[in-house]
Amino acid sequence: MKVAIVKYNAGNIRSVDYAMKRLGVEAVITADKEKLQAADKVIFPGVGEAETTMNYLRSTGMDKLIKGFKQPVLGICLGMQLMCRYSEEGETDCLNIFDTEVKRFIPQRHEDKVPHMGWNTIGRTSSKLFEGFTQEEYVYFVHSFYVPLNEFTIAETNYILPFSAALHKDNFYATQFHPEKSGAPGEQILRNFLDL
Repeated sequence: MKVAIVKYNAGNIRSVDYAMKRLGVEAVITADKEKLQAADKVIFPGVGEAETTMNYLRSTGMDKLIKGFKQPVLGICLGMQLMCRYSEEGETDCLNIFDTEVKRFIPQRHEDKVPHMGWNTIGRTSSKLFEGFTQEEYVYFVHSFYVPLNEFTIAETNYILPFSAALHKDNFYATQFHPEKSGAPGEQILRNFLDL
């Protein structure tokens, strides 16, 4: 199985590569259009800022490439947010794979810290991505923006308010948390993605 990790100006690519290696998969990290299109699975990770990253994707034609993928695609963190229609971060028009928007966390109480950082549970999971989950599992988050609950939500988390921990539409899957940093539950999610 050929797994490609989209190479672009966003961090976190190495940790996704290491997670693949732990599962016995040698992924290719590439920005090459042919290699990405030929892959059986594509991972679109990301740590960074929406506006800068979208500008980069548009300038290289990667925006159209990603939207046109027909194989299973997994967006992670910023990758998930960029797959939405619009982000309040930099008031950015994104890829519009998921017709929903990304909002900034507004602290409601003194103890609400932004970014939402650390371990939190995911619940109401409904997708092959979460096969084998029998209860709410803890996964690792670090983000200041969130996607509200919507028709594409396949897992939710509560921090300040309930929000989408994962999304799915057609061949596109996405997680707000970092499966590659989430221990055994994260590995299970990555394995499930590879088995799609």
